[in-house]
Amino acid sequence: MSNITKIKGFADILPAEAEAMRLLEDTARDIFGRYGYNELRIPILERTELFCRSIGDDTDVVQKEMFTFPDRKGRSLTLRPEATAGVMRAFIENSFHAKHSQTKLYTFGPMFRYERPQKGRMRQFHQINAECIGPAEPHADAETILMLWTFLIKCGIKDLRLELNSLGCRECRPAYQEALSAFFKGLDAAAFCDDCQRRLGTNPLRVLDCKVPGCKTLTENAPSIAEHNCPACRAHFDVVTSVLKSCGIAYVLNPRLVRGLDYYVRTTFEIVSDQIGAQSSVAGGGRYDGLVKALGGPDIPGVGFACGVERLLLLMTQPPVPPLDFFVAALVPAGLEPGLVLARDLRNNRLRGDVSFSVKSLKSQLREADKRQARVCLLLGEEELMYDQVLAKSMRSGSQGYFKLDSTLSLVYYIQMPE
Repeated sequence: MSNITKIKGFADILPAEAEAMRLLEDTARDIFGRYGYNELRIPILERTELFCRSIGDDTDVVQKEMFTFPDRKGRSLTLRPEATAGVMRAFIENSFHAKHSQTKLYTFGPMFRYERPQKGRMRQFHQINAECIGPAEPHADAETILMLWTFLIKCGIKDLRLELNSLGCRECRPAYQEALSAFFKGLDAAAFCDDCQRRLGTNPLRVLDCKVPGCKTLTENAPSIAEHNCPACRAHFDVVTSVLKSCGIAYVLNPRLVRGLDYYVRTTFEIVSDQIGAQSSVAGGGRYDGLVKALGGPDIPGVGFACGVERLLLLMTQPPVPPLDFFVAALVPAGLEPGLVLARDLRNNRLRGDVSFSVKSLKSQLREADKRQARVCLLLGEEELMYDQVLAKSMRSGSQGYFKLDSTLSLVYYIQMPE
């Protein structure tokens, strides 16, 4: 019988990588908390309609990438391909807007998209999301970008580039879309990729977001959306860039940055790196005024971002799995039970350790303690038990000493003592 292997596009998160992910999440909690954000945990599974209404029926995500299936009652359910829609659903359903004029939320977790697995993007991937719901002012956009930048720098990630664009609003964008459609009519539609041929008839703006080299070449001279922004959108964007300059955050304008989801308006941004191949974007987001209303809630604006955790890990120096402070080894059967009690007491003093559940020779126990990178091996043999003692042996210096089994604090001090 052959072994069962993991599904294509789904990866095991091994201990070293899990530790790095935990540090990312801890850093996010620290930084986001300083900005007044609170953690929200949303379901992995949502009604399919939620993503169709928020992301857009004609998007690649909805058309080709969602894991969708009927439940036993025939209702269409989808594994979440992104988090913002779920956060907005929770925001509306729990009436956050009735409690606060401004709501700041963040969430972590896996997302699911059926696409070709590649470096930095699997079919199950993880994101860190933050959403600021309520303020329409451009200062909220700027603060959101500042928080994201601060988080990435705190994670030790370097050589990043911030790209900005303004997508205009629902008042000025139609004029741009007309200009863009007129530009595309002068080109050979058959020269575009299959996806862009479909986009030409549904949402030509998304053609600019295509990563296919041929399509990028065809759209090099496309009209810029910034040239069609109304005065209010220009003023909004000017404030965002002014705040970033005041905070010393460098950026580049990218007129091709249009995002792939329907709900974005005005400010949109990406943070990219040249160190991870084709999947250069490590984080991105923007303003999504109108999304809450489109999902059945009040007309409340918002701005937010998502970070791809796997891509961040590619740019980080991953920390090793933390070593053990102690390893308890029983040399005789009578040492197994007091060894567990001793380990419990040490763990209650915030030490990290493990125990051997079987009796082995001294040499074997010391070898196991060394493999586990324990600072100290605590040995319980016949002589030690006779005097209610434990022999503590440093695995680094080789020094050793006897301690009473009930002298926990003295033993804690010895284990933590620098060598």
